[in-house]
Amino acid sequence: MATEIKAPVFPESVADGTIATWHKQPGEAVSRDEVICDIETDKVVLEVVAPADGTIASIIKNEGDTVLSSEVIAQFEEGAVASAAPAVEAKVEQAAAQTQAGAAPVVERAHVTDQAPAVRKALTESGITATDVAGTGRGGRITKEDVANHQTKPAVAPLSVAVGERIEKRVPMTRLRKRVAERLLAATQETAMLTTFNEVNMKPIMEMRNQYKDAFEKRHGARLGFMSFFVKAATEALKRYPAVNASIDGDDIVYHGFYDIGVAVSSDRGLVVPVLRDTDRMNYAEVENGIRAYAGKAREGKLSIEDMTGGTFTITNGGTFGSLLSTPILNTPQTAILGMHKIQDRPMAVNGQVEILPMMYLALSYDHRLIDGKEAVGFLVTIKELLEEPARLILDL
Repeated sequence: MATEIKAPVFPESVADGTIATWHKQPGEAVSRDEVICDIETDKVVLEVVAPADGTIASIIKNEGDTVLSSEVIAQFEEGAVASAAPAVEAKVEQAAAQTQAGAAPVVERAHVTDQAPAVRKALTESGITATDVAGTGRGGRITKEDVANHQTKPAVAPLSVAVGERIEKRVPMTRLRKRVAERLLAATQETAMLTTFNEVNMKPIMEMRNQYKDAFEKRHGARLGFMSFFVKAATEALKRYPAVNASIDGDDIVYHGFYDIGVAVSSDRGLVVPVLRDTDRMNYAEVENGIRAYAGKAREGKLSIEDMTGGTFTITNGGTFGSLLSTPILNTPQTAILGMHKIQDRPMAVNGQVEILPMMYLALSYDHRLIDGKEAVGFLVTIKELLEEPARLILDL
């Protein structure tokens, strides 16, 4: 009996989505709860799973089509798992007949959208189309090894390119990338954004980390990184400067009595900002575990809308990519964002002597409509002091 497969119910903040990938095609057998389709929204990728064992009868919404919440995207035949066999046998018989007749057998190559995300990425980066690669995986699917092996093979016929010809590649922008672009552009146009800078001596934090990282990991099962110190220092600074933790709503200023800090994470699909809730109640291990869990979900495309909803302040770390200095853009409606950067050994004057110290530039971008320069500088200096004297964080000084 045919049943309808519908798009998930989108949250109120998501108007619609786009069919990103059909993992199964009409006639293919699927198992209950197997992912058959990915729907990309401007925030997350939602997976559609098979309601039972059966086959895809027909696809109503193709890749690239826009879908609304709960809209029908396909027809499903429950229990009709054997229907795919005749089609496979027919293809085998057709290939055998053509071989006997002296014709080259027809070899069907899997479409790029049938492949796993890692394979699609490898194909895109290499500039190879799926039809060029012979898949050795299950059901003729292409593996990453197939892509790598294809790249190492000599070309059958050299491609003739005119001297001086320059090649361009045009790909559609993903929904997430478009949404990020819209938000960043709006932040620069709709806020009075200003950035103030300072620098912090990371030697005390590095010494403490080196001294206790093994015991910390043994006790809490989490690696002690630098981000937890910054999250806790920022939380304490937000308590002292409430305007930095506030937001503007029309003509009103909303002061938040809680501390939800977003941590910017780079993923294959673009920049995402999952939120750590109530960081004032979290210990260092909980912060580290929370960040690690979010980073894993971001790599796998498993972040939910709830993971990224809200947030009163954001921290972004360009230092992981080697950035020495930058001006981060506000994550509206928040009014401030802290930018971390690369730790660099530099000669510094300490008590009249020159010392080589591991220094990091800090950047605080803020909305000047709400936060005055005095508050912004005071907030950043507080973070600097707490990091350079970690005992202040523990003793609440």
